[in-house]
Amino acid sequence: MRVVALVPGGIGDQILFFPTLEDVKRQYPEAEVDVVVEPRARAAYRVCPHVDRVLAFDFKGRNGPADWLNLLGVVRDGEYDIGLSLGSSWTVGFLLWLMGIPVRVSFMKGTKSTLLTNPVQLNPDQYAAALYHDLLKGLGVTTPAPDLKVSIPRSDLEWAEGERQRLGLDTAGAGYILIHGGSSQMARTKGIDKIYPVEKWQQVIQNIQTRQPDLPIAIVQGPEDQEWAAAMLQSCPGIKVTSPDDIGKLAALIAAASLMLCTDSAPMHLGVAVKTYLVALFGPTDPAKLLPCDDRFIGIKSPTGQIADIAPEKILEKIWGG
Repeated sequence: MRVVALVPGGIGDQILFFPTLEDVKRQYPEAEVDVVVEPRARAAYRVCPHVDRVLAFDFKGRNGPADWLNLLGVVRDGEYDIGLSLGSSWTVGFLLWLMGIPVRVSFMKGTKSTLLTNPVQLNPDQYAAALYHDLLKGLGVTTPAPDLKVSIPRSDLEWAEGERQRLGLDTAGAGYILIHGGSSQMARTKGIDKIYPVEKWQQVIQNIQTRQPDLPIAIVQGPEDQEWAAAMLQSCPGIKVTSPDDIGKLAALIAAASLMLCTDSAPMHLGVAVKTYLVALFGPTDPAKLLPCDDRFIGIKSPTGQIADIAPEKILEKIWGG
């Protein structure tokens, strides 16, 4: 048995798809499971134990006929028995059909399911991981989606332990607060509002430092966050900066934190997966669709749809009283 899943989107989308892959492996324990993802999302599979092979294809790039033919050739050579794909366009069924996959599972809108053998009705009004998991209804799996989980390599856990010692975090078992406030280049290019103003982070951090002066606070600087991190350091003396160079190391740091403050982002989904308490800020997106219903994970929605309009007092209310 061979299964392939086409999963467009970024790292966050892949993490939300992990429960679906987990149940594919549970349903077909001897199956080989491969995924086709965008190059920017390959890194997610460092912390996913349910996949045998990760293939890269830039679904949203400017692909010519040769690019599509190459993808078709690679997948056809895999001789897959089952193909899963996110999306509800008629082109999804057409693509799976061209790939020569006998069992073709994807979402449909309305009553049309062109070239899909096992169509699934799309229900967008739910947590995204549950929405993705609905694909498995096309294979007769009707159990609820498992919780998000990741498998962190031992080397990344060891790195995180050394990094915490280097920064003086978690001294005497007191824990630490981790802040991820950056945003991917993709989000910026698309004009997606995910950056909370530094001056408002400053108000939140100063309040925490006043109330809990011995509680360390660290910010995560990603490869695209240098400007943000520099501004945070200038505005908030006493905070630490960490720059994990892969998703496993980041997950290990999040797992050891007492609390993470973040915006709607891939690290937020990692926080959910490692069960760290978090307060996440949302601009135009809907917390109910991106966070599970769990008291450990608090989403704050901007009253205007602009993330900058979330009052620092609202964040502090959730930290101290939420």
